[in-house]
Amino acid sequence: MAPPLTYVLVHGAFTDASCWWPITLRLLGSGHRVLAPPIMMRSFAGDCAYIRCVVDRIDGPVILVGHGYGGAVAAVAGASTQVVGLVFIDGYVLDAGENIAELRELFPRADIARHLVAALFRDERDTVGTELSIDIPQFPFLVAEGLSDDEAQVLAVSQRPIAVAALSERAPTAAWRHRPTWGVVSLGDRTIHPDLQRFGCRRAQARRILELDAPHLVMRTHPTEIVDLLLDAAADLIP
Repeated sequence: MAPPLTYVLVHGAFTDASCWWPITLRLLGSGHRVLAPPIMMRSFAGDCAYIRCVVDRIDGPVILVGHGYGGAVAAVAGASTQVVGLVFIDGYVLDAGENIAELRELFPRADIARHLVAALFRDERDTVGTELSIDIPQFPFLVAEGLSDDEAQVLAVSQRPIAVAALSERAPTAAWRHRPTWGVVSLGDRTIHPDLQRFGCRRAQARRILELDAPHLVMRTHPTEIVDLLLDAAADLIP
């Protein structure tokens, strides 16, 4: 009997794996295997290598799902032979040689750009770097519109910053060139401009692009539509 399919869900910047809970809950309830691993967002190459390691040790086919910055990670880690399909949700769909910082400059600036807060940090080698977070009072409007006020405020104060250096590291490969792809574009996204999202999905020749009137955390506001897309992708790949 062939091993079952596993969905691997990769979160984006300013959030953690808990942002997937409505999706995870529904997929598990449908009897599917799910992993939602954390990424550190200190090194793009490090995040890609870690997710690739997670995927490589799974017994059976994987649909790799990336949200936001996690889309860029999935675009690289998806080169694993375990991956049979990619889903980009409000994501950066990088090509080989591209980085996030340069790709963003090709499209209208998202509202988040005016509300990023830079701070210095030290890594385990005592090297100083710069990390970005979202101005806490602006977080609910920029990322979590449509969620309850209490939930948005908790997310705002528990956000995970991303190192500036990770945004300038270049993708060594583009797995979407060799994998079937699906995409979600959130038309109300104030974090990653919808035009950038749509461009990436179209360039990857996504089999289906789902456009939703939703904020950046679309998996929290529209979980049913996202799960339906994920299940459709699985049915298309594994009849």
